[in-house]
Amino acid sequence: MSGRPLPSIRIGLTDDQPLFRAGIAMVINSQPDLTVVWEASDGAEAVERCAAEPVDVVLMDLEMPKMGGVEAITRVMGAAGHPPRFIVLTTFDLDDKTFQAVNAGASGFLLKTTDPEFLLAAIRTVHAGSAVLAPSATANLVRRFAAPAARSITGDPLHALTPRERDLFAAVAAGLSNAEIAAQLRLSDATVKTHVSRILSKLELRDRVQLVIFAYQNGLSV
Repeated sequence: MSGRPLPSIRIGLTDDQPLFRAGIAMVINSQPDLTVVWEASDGAEAVERCAAEPVDVVLMDLEMPKMGGVEAITRVMGAAGHPPRFIVLTTFDLDDKTFQAVNAGASGFLLKTTDPEFLLAAIRTVHAGSAVLAPSATANLVRRFAAPAARSITGDPLHALTPRERDLFAAVAAGLSNAEIAAQLRLSDATVKTHVSRILSKLELRDRVQLVIFAYQNGLSV
């Protein structure tokens, strides 16, 4: 007796190299729960496709003709409706455009040389609402390229959080995984996940990447 089919994660693929797109699409479409809905050769085309054929996750190259990935992400995130989650594809590890893309709305980044299995896991991770990067790598990215806010911080940026949520906020900002937080605070994994989701909602942040950026810019990073 066969089980129920897995829900398909709809994916958009943006890169100016047709052979690279074909290879990535082949890897993705080999999975029962992943489907490449459309491909785009530059950022401008990706913006149009996102509006015409909404997807769950977009793999976005940064360096492309006509319109690069950073501008494309910015435009899609600023449009009406429910934007997809973005994974940046780059040949450079932790460069300025990578941070600009994350700050514009990407949930993380992958090197184009990444292992196919990691790519597939990253897509599922981002679709589930988390970040592609390991938290420690995310923290390194933010600390290297994000400048603390120039404005004077008035009041408590965590005023909406309970004492327990503040503890979890600090743990996430420090780069701990849910399992590590659960062990440290003696909570179940499910409870940690619920708390983290609540924290993100209260602070109006998309995911852990944005939480680390928030912590750094408000002088709360560890």
